[in-house]
Formats: sequence, C-alpha cells, structure tokens
Amino acid sequence: MSTTQSDRLRELLEPLVGAAGLDLEEIDISRAGRRRQLRIIVDSEEGATLDACAELSRAVSAKLDETDAMGEGEYVLEVSSPGADRPLTEHRHYTRAVGRLVRFQLNEEGGELVARIRAVDGEGLDLEVPGVKGRKPKAHRIAFADIARARVEIEFNRKAAEPEPASGTAGTDIEIDTEIDTDKKEEEA
Repeated sequence: MSTTQSDRLRELLEPLVGAAGLDLEEIDISRAGRRRQLRIIVDSEEGATLDACAELSRAVSAKLDETDAMGEGEYVLEVSSPGADRPLTEHRHYTRAVGRLVRFQLNEEGGELVARIRAVDGEGLDLEVPGVKGRKPKAHRIAFADIARARVEIEFNRKAAEPEPASGTAGTDIEIDTEIDTDKKEEEA
C-alpha cells in the first residue's frame, strides 16, 4: 500500500498540531517556481490565533529539518488558519459555525439554501431560514446526507441583536483614523 507525501506529512505533523491544541485541517503541497510550497491549515474551537500559528510554524520547521519528509529541495512553509470562506466538511466545522449564515448546495437536485445554523447534532442541522420581504424566519431541519457543499457567508451588515459566533482571533478590532491634518492641507494650498 503506497502512501502519498501528504499522508506521510499528516502522520508526522498531527501529533505536533494536537500538542499545540489545534486540529490539522489540511496539508497542501504545490510548486512555486523551483521551490515547493507546504501549506498547513489548522484550527480549533477558539480559532487559531496568529501567535499559535507562528509557534506551530517554528515547531513544524524544526521537525521537518530533522527528518527527510520534504526531501532535499527548498520549500516554503506556511502555517495558517482557514479563511472565512472555507468549506464546511467536518462535523466540527458545523459546530463551530453555529450562529453563522451558511450557503448550502443540496444533493439530489435539492438546489441551494441560505440559512443560519442554530444547532448541530449527530444526524444534521437545525436551521433558521431568513424571512423574505418582511416575513418571519422559518425553522428548517437538514440531514448531513442531504448536503453536497456548505460554505459560511460573510456578513457585513449583521445586526448587533443577533448572537455573535465565537471569534478565533484575539485583537481583531481595527481602528481607522479618519482625522485630516488641516495644517498640512493649508500649507499645500
């Protein structure tokens, strides 16, 4: 039975990732010119912080240096958390998305459904389908077997009264300085 380089890397790195309190979501090896690029995607219930990714990157780099898992050639290592638009494929992904709006592609010509995840169990999801044109939202149940694809929708205008999902990144508040330096503007005039 042959194993791929990704499988061998997963076996090697999963204990390191687990020891850091993270889940190994994906390993991707690709070409970037003459070099190879090794992308490792990690996550956790609380999310993977920048500091956790940096610390894990150092540990992974040391482990790869002491083994021949990447071979002799040069490679670039990237350790990161999944993006906001990553597909939901595992039970834990749906659990982490409770409270979020998700776009579902359904099996068997079931079409598309956009709904907020309210609860997750072993068989499926309890959803809230937003009301259209002033109508009230409706409860909906969907089985995991009926889902072909699912992806979290990015919401820019989410109302403050709605429950916020748990955030995985500390210190993400951004402050934008819109103050204009009027003295400088007058000097230019």
